[in-house]
Amino acid sequence: MTQPAKVLGAADLRRLLRHVSQDRYDRRSRVMVLLSFKAGLRACEIAGLSWSMVLRPNGQIASSINVAGTIAKNGRGRRIPLNPELVIALGRLRSQSDCSTETPVIRSQRGAYMTAKGVVNWFTALYRELGLEGCSSHSGRRTFITTAARLLPKVGGSLRDIQELAGHRSIATTERYIEGDRDVQRRLLRLI
Repeated sequence: MTQPAKVLGAADLRRLLRHVSQDRYDRRSRVMVLLSFKAGLRACEIAGLSWSMVLRPNGQIASSINVAGTIAKNGRGRRIPLNPELVIALGRLRSQSDCSTETPVIRSQRGAYMTAKGVVNWFTALYRELGLEGCSSHSGRRTFITTAARLLPKVGGSLRDIQELAGHRSIATTERYIEGDRDVQRRLLRLI
């Protein structure tokens, strides 16, 4: 059985963002990382995302991403509220490129849509450069889901909310993404 993608901490995410800021395509790279970690998008969704899915009709960045069923796994489109840091990054990326509604948010070096495999390979190379073992293109998604689950008590949500954000058909699938926290478990057992 293969190991699930590693869940990363806040310090790891900051390290990733610092590293990609030195990239030739720094704005694109930052958006790719944030789409994974702050919106929980899959590689195929990052690759297929067009500006029409993130812009309002007036051309401004929308308050949510409308992940179309055409790019989502099993055709399960969904709406994901945009994290403020991602809004800023999308605005900066948009300011440097042609953003007609059907152009890709994440472009290949030739200006076309990246492939899902290209996104997977990009994340693989990024994690290898930083020596982060056990990570894959799914690490950001698992981190997003795990972080959201840990924050649920603060916002009064339910696991169903995370399931919808993730685009999972089953809550059981969502539960498999959530990594436990050993420190929390230790503190909990001290109270028993």
